[in-house]
Amino acid sequence: MTEIKKPSPPTKPDVQESASNTMSSVERLDGRADGHQEVRTAEKSQVDTARAGTAEKSKGSWRQFASPVMFDRLAAKLFWPLMLLALICAAIGLTMGFIVLPPDAVQGNSYRILFLHVPSSWLAMIIYLAMAFWAIIYWVLRTKMAAVMMQALAPTGAIMAAISLLTGSIWGRPTWGTYWVWDARLTSMLLLFFLYLGFIALTRSITQQKRADMAGAILAVVGALNVPIIYFSVVWWNTLHQGASISFQSGVTMHESIFISLLLMTIACWSYCIAVVLARARILVLQREASHRWAQQRYANTLAQQDELERGR
Repeated sequence: MTEIKKPSPPTKPDVQESASNTMSSVERLDGRADGHQEVRTAEKSQVDTARAGTAEKSKGSWRQFASPVMFDRLAAKLFWPLMLLALICAAIGLTMGFIVLPPDAVQGNSYRILFLHVPSSWLAMIIYLAMAFWAIIYWVLRTKMAAVMMQALAPTGAIMAAISLLTGSIWGRPTWGTYWVWDARLTSMLLLFFLYLGFIALTRSITQQKRADMAGAILAVVGALNVPIIYFSVVWWNTLHQGASISFQSGVTMHESIFISLLLMTIACWSYCIAVVLARARILVLQREASHRWAQQRYANTLAQQDELERGR
């Protein structure tokens, strides 16, 4: 009869060897995980470095404006000079328009509203055309900065359209006897204001960024057809709104002092709008590029500057 041998219990050296092997396996797994993490960190660092390098190499060419890094630097440099120019021109223009210049022989003091109405109306139309331009650029090149510029322009354009409608209503009360008439010029400007609001609502309601950019680009291009209607409405239809006092055909049909004041206010509005759009575009760029190191560093620098200002107070 064969005797069955029971397995002998593991000795202490065997147990130590098994534990040692297990610890070695765990260390190897940890080492692999750390290695993969280091590889991912190195790859992300290389991408950020490549972005910065591409931005530096593209200096002096149009491609630099498609780089979020270069745009952020350029916008930061231009903001305060533009705001200073806007402040100086607005101070001089408003002083001339509302204090220095005498009342008009026909309209009295109500004509002074044109120093706000005309520049805001011009910019409301031009900004929407700029949105359509960046929409086409986005369709063709699929650049992130084109989509950013579309969304940065819309709120400023909406503000200019609102100012145009408000000041036009104030001017219309003593001139036409009412704040509002369904005139071709007024109605088309109101439509432009709604197009701005529609663009903002559309792009913010879509969670997927690329779909939001594409939908906004379509609305911007289609809505741009309304701008020529606004401009030529006083020519195509018999409207209450007066014709243009500044045109290529008839030149300038207003007094020189009024024209200078209007020109200063136009420069002020242009400078202000460009500065605000650049500042808003910087914020949008940082939001879209939040996962990249340069954007995180920019955000950290901003927080450090705010802390220094608070300490100084």
